[in-house]
Amino acid sequence: MAYNNTEILLKKIADRQIRAGVIGLGYVGLPLAVEIAKAGFKTIGFDINEKRIDSVNQGRNYIGDVVDSDLKMLVEKGMLAATTDCSEIGEVDFAAICVPTPLDANRQPDISHVESSVKSIAEHLRKGMIVVLESTTYPGTTEEVVKPILESSGLKCGEDFYLGFSPERVDPGNAIYKTKNITKVVGGLGDDAGFLISAMYEAVLGNKVCRVSSPTVAEMTKMLENSYRNVNIGLINEFAVFCNKVGIDIWEVIEAAKTKPFGFAPFYPGPGLGGQCIPVDPHYLNYKAHAADYKFSIIEASIKINNSMPEYCVKRIGEMLSRRFGKTLNGSRVLILGVTYKQDIDDCSESPAIKIIDKLHAEGADTLFFDPYISEFVHHGKVCYGEKELTSELIRSVDIAVIATPHSKVDYGFVQRHAKAILDTRNATSHLADRDNIELL
Repeated sequence: MAYNNTEILLKKIADRQIRAGVIGLGYVGLPLAVEIAKAGFKTIGFDINEKRIDSVNQGRNYIGDVVDSDLKMLVEKGMLAATTDCSEIGEVDFAAICVPTPLDANRQPDISHVESSVKSIAEHLRKGMIVVLESTTYPGTTEEVVKPILESSGLKCGEDFYLGFSPERVDPGNAIYKTKNITKVVGGLGDDAGFLISAMYEAVLGNKVCRVSSPTVAEMTKMLENSYRNVNIGLINEFAVFCNKVGIDIWEVIEAAKTKPFGFAPFYPGPGLGGQCIPVDPHYLNYKAHAADYKFSIIEASIKINNSMPEYCVKRIGEMLSRRFGKTLNGSRVLILGVTYKQDIDDCSESPAIKIIDKLHAEGADTLFFDPYISEFVHHGKVCYGEKELTSELIRSVDIAVIATPHSKVDYGFVQRHAKAILDTRNATSHLADRDNIELL
């Protein structure tokens, strides 16, 4: 085995003597760091955001999927700490990279955060270290980008250090599936790397590991998972638009289709896609496909459909105002309910609700928003402030309310009783008996 170190590292994993580092303490990194520390490994988190570092070191949680008491307990016991000092990377045996991989202004992959993190590791890389990339990226990144940067240290991958990819698979806000109980896919560069990374995650998660033959296979696995969702959401959104055109309730259609015990998985329409994965990942896949002179026609079509949904919602709002009140968007008062990208979280990344607000502003509408999870968001460098309370006076003061994100903290019966009209893009009002002022997407 390489470097004659694999057996030593396996014993250190079994004895909880590995010191772990997690680079990036966002919605992926902090939950992972907490789980590693809970499994008995002393863990240090790295981030450039000093507010995050201070919060962790004071035991104050800022991620919804982390239990407050778990974080506080781990910090008090000395099992988890955080720092902005990259030199401390040299003290860890296992480093997981969990930094953002957004799109640039041209909707192309931006892996600058990954490259910066890997360069920091390379400066402090030592023999026997295990490095795993978790950030979602295009197939080939681990071997084509990460490996050369690490080897610029003078150490050789597979001989002096171990490298692999294990995609993050978290679903923020999911009450059932979290970091602890989602199977980890692991692809190592070489058998030793795959074996060691799998052993580490098994120790943390309790044998919930699927090992594949290479980092590229693991990278492609994540691309398939999120492209699958993107395509199926695009399909159901297209069905929703058509069903509205011909007077059919798409939500009733989906409920009927769900009764088939095989061959159908339900997806639901909405105002567009948000978050840091589903709207972004297909662009990473297309980037790789174009480099190989290949075109994913279905994926590109689904991207186009999903990107068109905010504009479709604005069109529907305009039609409702015209049909019900003889009004145009210009000068009308519109209340957006929910601006985070999904239910019961506080993240606005790529939120379709914000795109709807943009388009309404462009049409001259006076647009307000209420979201129980955030009071403001920054868009195009400008702070946009929401309404502090969802009062009957506020609801009655607008021409139409639009349910963009169906937060469970909002009483939609209360909204229905006071609203002149409601466009429900998420079927959040399905339980209400009186629906005369409600239209579905």
